[in-house]
Amino acid sequence: MKDQPVSPAIALSILALTLGHIFSNAVRTLPAVAADLLQRDLGISAEALGALTGMFPFAFALAMVPVGVSLDRYGIKPVSLTLLATGVVGSVMAAVAAGPWSMVAAQCVLGIACSGMLMCPVTFAAKSMTAARFGLWAGLIQAVGNIGMVLSASPLALLIEYAGWRAGFVACGVIAAFAWVSVALIVREPPMPSNTARTLWQDAREVLALAVSPRLIGVLVLAFASFAVVLGVRGLWGGPWLMEVKGLSRVAAGNVLFAGTLALIAGPALAGALERRFPMHRRALLAFGHLGAAVAVMLFVVGGPLGFSPLVDTALMVAFGLLISLQVLCFALVRSAVPPEQAGRALSAQNIFFFGGAAVLQAVSGFAAGFGGVAWALLTFAVALVICTTLFLRIPGPR
Repeated sequence: MKDQPVSPAIALSILALTLGHIFSNAVRTLPAVAADLLQRDLGISAEALGALTGMFPFAFALAMVPVGVSLDRYGIKPVSLTLLATGVVGSVMAAVAAGPWSMVAAQCVLGIACSGMLMCPVTFAAKSMTAARFGLWAGLIQAVGNIGMVLSASPLALLIEYAGWRAGFVACGVIAAFAWVSVALIVREPPMPSNTARTLWQDAREVLALAVSPRLIGVLVLAFASFAVVLGVRGLWGGPWLMEVKGLSRVAAGNVLFAGTLALIAGPALAGALERRFPMHRRALLAFGHLGAAVAVMLFVVGGPLGFSPLVDTALMVAFGLLISLQVLCFALVRSAVPPEQAGRALSAQNIFFFGGAAVLQAVSGFAAGFGGVAWALLTFAVALVICTTLFLRIPGPR
């Protein structure tokens, strides 16, 4: 495939598919600005909240095998439409949840729904362009998708402040419905080739085989902590830390998270540009970004007893967002290690680690919060980043 410019039709299709990623980021980070209200209304502790919200990435990770198989077998558009419709249902379930178990069910449905929201545009890009262009577009997809975190910062914080957390889930459902209409009207992809020689089980087994492949295991180990820290810091514990420990109001805490989210939007695009400029230094950039993000989280926690001002907290959140955004280079490493026809399955194998790690570490952070407070929950993710980055540097892998 010649390295030709991306056509407007492909670019518009990727943008439409990325609307689902905006929904996913909004709905999974909403608890960061509603944690106290969720605990009060659902009658649960901080430890239980960590376990409850951990059901989202748990269901997400379990869904990655069938999603990866379906993307390569049935096509990206039908998978996207199915998942977006499921997202609307999950948002409604969350909005009407009356207790912890109904919210657990809603989180599971939302996790399944969101399991392909990033994979759909990323796989579409991987199959539509060369590996040389893919790294930049993977960064752009993440950047646009992270707008969902902007919505769950100040805008949804204001909505939740005046209308309650249920209204926040309703708003997320509206986003999913809009994304469904956009994908239905805009996305065009060629008919999927007949693949009757392979069974569904063979395709599923290939995803699982890629998940333990020696050529990918190093980057997959890094992925285990990479997204978990975003979900843990930005999506759950950052808000409670700012409100409960630092004494900020919900809206003021949302503003700090908003600044960090802007960095999470700009960061992936910058990471994609760096990947295109320095393709041979992906591993070094990944290690730098993840270790730097760990330091930012540690300083964020240390700032509690040391009395760091909200301005310093904001600067640390921005630094965290920019540094951890280098995680998009994981997609480029995985894409470079497999042929295009395996792209959906290989990227889904990576997402098993992205969200499987988030499920495990979020549950661990809940126990840590019950033992030593929100500070211990946040430090769980910083320690995991250091351990997984060290292992990544020691394990040979794609470059």
